[in-house]
Amino acid sequence: MKSKWSASDAAGFQEKCGNPDSGMRLYTTRLLGSEKDLVLYGGGNTSVKSVFTDVMGREIPSIYVKASGCNMAEMTEEDFVLLDLAYLSELRSKEELSDQQLRQVLRTHLLQYSNSVPSVEAMMHVFIPGKFVDHTHPSSILALVNRENGVNSVKEALGEDVATVPYIKAGFGLARAVLQTLEKNPSCSALVLLHHGLITWGETAQKSYEKTINLVTRAEKYLDSKLSKAFVQVPVSIDTSSQLYRKVAPLIRGVLSGPTGNPDLPRKRIILAPLLQDSVRAFMDMPESRGLALQPPLTPDYLIRTRPFSLWIDKPDYQNFDHLREQISDGVKSFVLQYEEYIRRHRTSMPSGTAAFDSYPLVVFLPGLGVVCAGSTAKDAAIARDITEQTIRVKSLIFKTGGKYKGLSEGHLFEMEYHSFQIAKVKNAPSEVKREGIALITGAAGAIGSGISVKLLEAGWHVAVTDLPGKPLDTLLASLKERFPDRVMAVALDVTSRESVEAGFETIAGQWGGLDLVVVNAGIAHVSPLTDMDLAIFQKLERVNIDGTLLLIGQAGRHFALQQTGGDIILISTKNVFAPGAKFGAYSATKAASHQLARIASLELAGIGVRVNMVAPDAVFSHGETKSGLWSAVGPDRMKARGLDEKGLEEYYRNRNLLKAQVTSDHVASAVLFFANRLTPTTGATIPVDGGLPDAAPR
Repeated sequence: MKSKWSASDAAGFQEKCGNPDSGMRLYTTRLLGSEKDLVLYGGGNTSVKSVFTDVMGREIPSIYVKASGCNMAEMTEEDFVLLDLAYLSELRSKEELSDQQLRQVLRTHLLQYSNSVPSVEAMMHVFIPGKFVDHTHPSSILALVNRENGVNSVKEALGEDVATVPYIKAGFGLARAVLQTLEKNPSCSALVLLHHGLITWGETAQKSYEKTINLVTRAEKYLDSKLSKAFVQVPVSIDTSSQLYRKVAPLIRGVLSGPTGNPDLPRKRIILAPLLQDSVRAFMDMPESRGLALQPPLTPDYLIRTRPFSLWIDKPDYQNFDHLREQISDGVKSFVLQYEEYIRRHRTSMPSGTAAFDSYPLVVFLPGLGVVCAGSTAKDAAIARDITEQTIRVKSLIFKTGGKYKGLSEGHLFEMEYHSFQIAKVKNAPSEVKREGIALITGAAGAIGSGISVKLLEAGWHVAVTDLPGKPLDTLLASLKERFPDRVMAVALDVTSRESVEAGFETIAGQWGGLDLVVVNAGIAHVSPLTDMDLAIFQKLERVNIDGTLLLIGQAGRHFALQQTGGDIILISTKNVFAPGAKFGAYSATKAASHQLARIASLELAGIGVRVNMVAPDAVFSHGETKSGLWSAVGPDRMKARGLDEKGLEEYYRNRNLLKAQVTSDHVASAVLFFANRLTPTTGATIPVDGGLPDAAPR
């Protein structure tokens, strides 16, 4: 591993931050966090001892410590908590503190107000004498300690000046063990925590950081020298594996989506992240891989993301999806029973008032395909995927270097999985059903489509914006990525092409696992009296407005049938279905056919839990800077007929409705969100979003 230290970058952080110590601390924290072989999202922690000047001008010994659950690669100054070092140092005389007492002590000895929770390992940083302290989970170090005779491996690889600390649950007990180890080994330069990670320190940020890099490099070289076993070759290419995964992902997602107990949202809405690399499948192809895969995680910090064990499906049948569903379902049932029994065995150790986690697996090994990881969001699923990828590499490395993997005992796993500090990182209200899922929006680059995209993203949905390829779609994605980097993707899609629609659904399934909502919004308009109608133009509207609706509904129905979690289809209809306008026959007729297809779909798809509803807006001219394509086509004729300019035309349409309301894309999006959230048991219904037009009232 190479040092990425840059004196100029370090100086920039010092200049940017008000306190030079915190600036250097922030710089090397980000350096460490940027290296996935050192630390993964939310793991590890860093600190710096400094002096804080209060409002009275008094200088108080202090310590900046990374807050619990923050990602080291994305840290800001606000992600450190500032604690009273003098007071906390006095606690070295205490024999023990409960987790509740520790939390209270840390929260009541902040020197600056913070909503963040200090790390459970803050006291360990207090007791270590170095000014800068770095705690990481390097893959090479974990490959040394997570094996039988791990202490000997550490000594051989890193030397006698690195002391080891037996595994103890994170908290005050671990801090005391670290203190005692340092007292027994006053000349040691670093610590390795068994089944946990590496701790280095130094009087400067650079010294502590580069000590971490040097020790990791030594561990890597040692392991390289011990390599003795190779993996078999895998004949399946990653492209073939990806193609298969895109087709089977909705099935997997459906089986892994546990029940909610809510009849309106019967299954949980999860996100999947796959591992399909050759190295992963090579690992799974070994005779020993099943036993290794089902061993506990590398470090207890990972438990809240992956569970204490994984699910392995023997000989998955990818040729028969019905059989494959049965295989995975049976595996999930066995996993649930295993996890519930694990809870029963250790329930007395669970903190008072704590509810058990969902008992469904978060990591599933599927030989011949790869590993599928699950989470409530794309970020959660990606974290589980990264942890699993590191776990496979480390377990492989232990095996290839002649070692035997040794994980923690079940009791240790449970007490860390249900550690109050850990639970706080992922705590959600257990009674609250997650309504946000994965949505596809066609015609997303237009005014109404972009408004719906923003509204769903703001509400917490993952959104695939689709439209014809080109600058409008690219511009939309770039603007949305700034605000919602993990929850938006763009898919170039032509609604008139069956192949394009099918490929679009598969692309989304490959990225996130499936869909919960399909918004059929793409549409085009044309102004012409019937007597002058160009048949070719009419047929173009038919292809987009009718064929596009049919293809989207058909593909959505097949997708939801495979996924078996229900779903929603929402058609952006129009007031013209109920109150058509002169010279607007092509649009009115084709949208009426589209509307009727959606009504029929509500009849046909209800049996698989799919709701189909319509939103009928009137006169939406723009969304921010995005102009409506429909009004670009229709507006000039309407302005000419009424002798109005663009502003006057908008005013005309506002004044013609009962509420004298200007209808916006945000209004349309709110109606979509109402149906998407399933707040009422409704299907086959239309919400008019028109300010009140009596002639257009659905009847």
